[in-house]
Amino acid sequence: MAKPKAFVFDAYGTLFDVHSVIAAGRAVTGDPQALSALWRQKQLEYTWLRALMGRYEDFWAVTEDALRFALKRLGIPAGDDAIGRLMEAYLSLATFPDVTTALAAMAGTPLGILSNGSPRMLAAAVRSSGLEGRLAHVLSVDDARTYKPSPAVYELGTRAFGLSPGDILFVSSNGWDVAGAKAFGYRTCWCNRLRAPMENLGVTPDLEVSRLDEILPKLG
Repeated sequence: MAKPKAFVFDAYGTLFDVHSVIAAGRAVTGDPQALSALWRQKQLEYTWLRALMGRYEDFWAVTEDALRFALKRLGIPAGDDAIGRLMEAYLSLATFPDVTTALAAMAGTPLGILSNGSPRMLAAAVRSSGLEGRLAHVLSVDDARTYKPSPAVYELGTRAFGLSPGDILFVSSNGWDVAGAKAFGYRTCWCNRLRAPMENLGVTPDLEVSRLDEILPKLG
């Protein structure tokens, strides 16, 4: 595969480890893994449902709604202060160990983020991770007022970079996100961190890796 003219990354689960909130979860439950898993599941479900209903709320609001549901579903008592601390953890998520070296190796090619995250959430995550200055664009679905996998979201990337979809390699760890990007026309790379089967949505990623630092060697 020829080297793309730009790399566009999903944020949550691809660059930033959403389950690094487990550390904060220990303050409210003895099973923070279960809380983190259900919180993430409902977070994604609420984005899809809000997109289908045409009732957009930004990702910060969706994330809090998902957290409050997860706490109730798991029977975990938590007041507003505890919920606030859990939400704040989303502003300083850990990056995966391969992120810094992978992005450094891609220097010279424009890089960007295209995420469900709100502008405030993304700015905080980029700042806390030390990725400031490495990204040409940090794009939020807020500009489209809907969520992935809407084509309107993926179009934000082509407009920002001034490139056709086929000139951009879109990278995500979420199989459903890769499917949406591929359907839009992007070249796609699935960072399959969990060694999961690909979603049965009638599309195949152009490239599959288990770590971001495997992308450039596979491009040749």
